[in-house]
Amino acid sequence: MRDPKRIRLAGAAAAVIALTACATMTVNQASEEAAIRAAETEYMAAFNAHDANRLMAVHAPDAVLMVSNSPLSTGTTALRSSFTDFFSQGSPTLSFTPTRIEVTSPTTAYDYGTYTLNMNTPQGQMTDRGNYTTLWRKINGQWRIALDAPVTSTPMAGATAMASPMYPPDVHIVSNGSLAWNAFTPPGFDPGMKLAVISGDPSKAGEYTVRLQFPAGYRFPVHWHPGAENLTVVSGTFQLGMGNTANWNALQNYGPGDYLYIPPRHAHFGGSPSTGPSVIQLHGMGPFQVMVGPGM
Repeated sequence: MRDPKRIRLAGAAAAVIALTACATMTVNQASEEAAIRAAETEYMAAFNAHDANRLMAVHAPDAVLMVSNSPLSTGTTALRSSFTDFFSQGSPTLSFTPTRIEVTSPTTAYDYGTYTLNMNTPQGQMTDRGNYTTLWRKINGQWRIALDAPVTSTPMAGATAMASPMYPPDVHIVSNGSLAWNAFTPPGFDPGMKLAVISGDPSKAGEYTVRLQFPAGYRFPVHWHPGAENLTVVSGTFQLGMGNTANWNALQNYGPGDYLYIPPRHAHFGGSPSTGPSVIQLHGMGPFQVMVGPGM
């Protein structure tokens, strides 16, 4: 027979162990929230100092960055490259305000809030506003970002014009031989590219159509546009790759007649092969802006 006294003692011991475990799992919400706020302050300081290495110290080694209309960036190497490229152009500055910070366990937490990003562009200063969600993980006693997902709330360029399109009243015909080619070298691009305006004014709101010419062997860096691009290859072999980091081995070849749609803020890179030049035609809603660096 079982000893009732031993059974009672075993039950009491189990209760003590359970209570101890619960005490161990107790979270001091106020102190952990303060620690996360301190980590966010360090993130903002590192970002505005354009210090990618310092910024990596706030992230987990396998952290994931999810930016609107851009591929995922995963891990320290990819994140450092993305931030370094982004910092190299436009002198971006960032501020954000958490709306809520919730510590869900001794090693996990999340917060969400709003952000404002300012950066210089060839057309003047650009301001992007939006919301963000961040997942935190405690590693060796320190809160680190496991996943960061900013989502822009800024209307896409041309949204107003698209809602009420203004169509030209007359037929407009441009012969290929009458195109006026001019040097086109946005900041961060190597010289050699040329641009011809077919219709509209790409520097203003509204529809535009332009052609871009790339000499043989030309390469343009990772960049993005606030508005969508409708791209058609006119002549030669045009090369294009997608992503926040230039991987020249990943370029795809496109020939005359091929069409590509590139969403707003979707980072890409490319050029022409060494075997010859290429010409593409772009159609979209202005203003046409070139933002060097990873997509936001």
